[in-house]
Amino acid sequence: MAQMQFDEFFAAGKEESISPFLTPSSKRWGKHISLKAAGASACLLLLAFSFSFIHTPLSHFFLLFVYFLSGTPALLDALEDLKNLEVNIDVLMTFAALLSVVIGSQLEGALLLVLFEFSAALENMVTHKTKSALLALHQIAPRFACLLDDEGVSLKRRIQEVPIGARLLIKAGEIIPLDGIVLEGSSSVNLAHLTGEAHPLSKMRGDEVQAGSYNLDGTLTIRVTHSSADSTLSRIIALITEAQSAKPRLQRFLDRFGKTYALTIISLALFFALALPLFFSIPYLGIEGGIYRALAFLIAASPCALILATPTAYLSALSAAARQGILLKGGVILDALAQCRLIAFDKTGTLTTGKLACIEIESISPGSLSHDEALAIAFSLERHAHHPIADALTSLALKQELKPLELLDFKAIPGSGLQATIVQKEKAIPVFIGDEAFILPKLPSSVQDIWRAKKDRGTLHALLLVGEMLFLFHFVDEVRPESCAVIGWLKQEGFCPIMLTGDRRQSAERVAEKVGITEVHAHLKPEDKLQKVAILAEQGLVMVGDGVNDAPALARATVGISLGKVGSATAVDASDIVLLKDDLSLLPSLLHKAHKTLRIVTQNLVLALCVIVLASLPALFGLVPLWIAVILHEGGSVLVGLNSLRLLKLDSQKITS
Repeated sequence: MAQMQFDEFFAAGKEESISPFLTPSSKRWGKHISLKAAGASACLLLLAFSFSFIHTPLSHFFLLFVYFLSGTPALLDALEDLKNLEVNIDVLMTFAALLSVVIGSQLEGALLLVLFEFSAALENMVTHKTKSALLALHQIAPRFACLLDDEGVSLKRRIQEVPIGARLLIKAGEIIPLDGIVLEGSSSVNLAHLTGEAHPLSKMRGDEVQAGSYNLDGTLTIRVTHSSADSTLSRIIALITEAQSAKPRLQRFLDRFGKTYALTIISLALFFALALPLFFSIPYLGIEGGIYRALAFLIAASPCALILATPTAYLSALSAAARQGILLKGGVILDALAQCRLIAFDKTGTLTTGKLACIEIESISPGSLSHDEALAIAFSLERHAHHPIADALTSLALKQELKPLELLDFKAIPGSGLQATIVQKEKAIPVFIGDEAFILPKLPSSVQDIWRAKKDRGTLHALLLVGEMLFLFHFVDEVRPESCAVIGWLKQEGFCPIMLTGDRRQSAERVAEKVGITEVHAHLKPEDKLQKVAILAEQGLVMVGDGVNDAPALARATVGISLGKVGSATAVDASDIVLLKDDLSLLPSLLHKAHKTLRIVTQNLVLALCVIVLASLPALFGLVPLWIAVILHEGGSVLVGLNSLRLLKLDSQKITS
C-alpha cells in the first residue's frame, strides 16, 4: 500500500516538499528549499565582501561556502546537461562562474551564482503558482472510496479498484471520489473546485454527481458511472496538464533558438577573449583584460530572460483562466484567439438554455373551458411524461399553483402523444395532447383549416383536444440571461457575432433578433455547418457550441469553445476551450485575457532584448563591469517573471446580464 501511495504521489507531479512521507518539520524545511539556500548564500557573500577589505583569508573562507551552496547544484545540472550533449543556460552560467574564479574575480563569480540561484528559485515559484489550478485539483482528488458490498458493509478501496456500477457511501464533508448517480439520500454539493461556482446545488435520488464535488450536509449512496480514469475530475486534470504542456509557436521557436544561441554566445565570448587584446592593446588578464570583458559579454548576452519571457506568461494566463472555470488546451489557443474577429454561436443550448417555456395558450375552436382549465388538463396528462414540452407545461402549471385532475384510461402513444378520459359534471370527456399528426385526424375539416392558418408562427407547439375544443400551446427556447449582454459587448468591441444553427429559420431569427445577431444561417445539417465554418475559418473564426452535431464545426474552427456542463463529451473533446460553468458572460474575460497575454509576451521580449543589447555591447568596450552585467542579466529575468505574474489577476471583464 505504501509503495502504491509513493508511486501515485510522484506520478501526480506534486512538489516533493508536500510528500506524505515527510515529517511536518521536514516539510517546513523543504518548502522553497532553493530560495532558502540562495538566501543563505547571499548572506555569506555579503560577509565575504565585507571581509575582503580587512581579512582576505576569511573572505575566501566565506566564499568557499557560497560556491558550495550555490555552485554545487549548478555544476551538477551543467554536468548532466553536458552528459546529454545539451548546451543551455545552466551550462553557460556555470562556465561563466568558473571563468570568474580563473581570472581572479571570485566575488563576481559568487554574485553570479547567487543571483542565478535566486532567479531559478523565483522561476520555480512562478511556475508553481501558475500551476495552482492543477495542484489544487490534485490535492482534492480522493485516493480512496468507501465501497458498499451486497450486504451493505462498507469497505475502503483505492478509486482505481472501484468498478463501474459499484455503490459508494459519501458522508457529509467528504469529496465525491467518482462520477455517479444518487441511489439514496439527499444533500447539497459544492462544485466550486471544478467550475468556480460557489452556490451549493441540491442533489437527490436520480441526480448525477461529479467527482471532485464537495458533499456538504447529507449522506449519499451513489452508483458509479465512470471509472477513475474517465471521471470528470480526471478529465479536467488531463485537460489542464495537456494545456500546460502544449507550447505556443513562439515558445517552441525560442526553445530551439536558445540552444543555438547559447553555443553562439560561448563561441563569440571565446573569440573576443582572444581577439580583443590583439586589436585594442589590452592585457588578457585583469579587470581591464580581454577575458574579463568577454566574460562580462557572456553573462550580459545570456538569454535567460528571453527564454523565460513566454512560458511564464502563458502559464499565468492558463492558470487564471482555470480559476474562472475556463479550461484552455494550451497557450497556443490564446494566440489563435487573439487573431479572431468572427464569433459563431450555435442556438439551442448555447445562446439559449435548451429548456422550453410555454409563452401562450390559444383557443382554436370555441368552448366553455378557460385557458387555466386547459392548462390544468394538459398538466394532468404531461406530468406522467419526460420530455421538454412536458417539463414546460408542468413548470407553468406549478407556477400558477394548478392542481392535477383525476384521469381515467390514461395511455401514452410513444412518439405521438398522450390520451385519457376526465370526468366533468358527471360526464366522461376524452382528452388528447400531442403533435399535429396525432391530433388533426380527430378534428373536423373546418377546425383543421383554422389550425393551419395559425400554426406557422415560428414557435414550437403542442395541441390539446378536450372533447371538441382545441387548444394550441406555444413554446420557445429560453434565451440565456447573459446572451444579450455578451452579444452587445462583442459588437461594441468590433467583433462580428454570427448564428449557425440546424433549427428552423423562423425560430432562429426570433432568438437572433432578441440577442442582437443580424447574420443568421439556419436549417444547417452537421455537414452544412462544417462547410460554413471551413469558409469562415479562413478569416479567423471562434465557434461556440455544445452538442454532438457541433463537434465537427468546433474541431474545424480556428478556435472551438464548448460548454462543459450541458455540452456533450464529443463536443468537449473536439473543442479547444471548455467553459465549465456554461457561462457565456466569461467570453469577454477570455478574449481580454488572450489580447493581454500577447501584450505581456511582447513586453517581456522587448525587455529581455533591451537588457541583452544595452549590456552586452558596452561590456566588450569595458564600460560595464562584470558585477553590473550580472545584476542586469539576473534582474531582467526577475522582472520578466514578475511581469508575467500580472496575468494571474482575474479579469473584471465578465458581463453581467
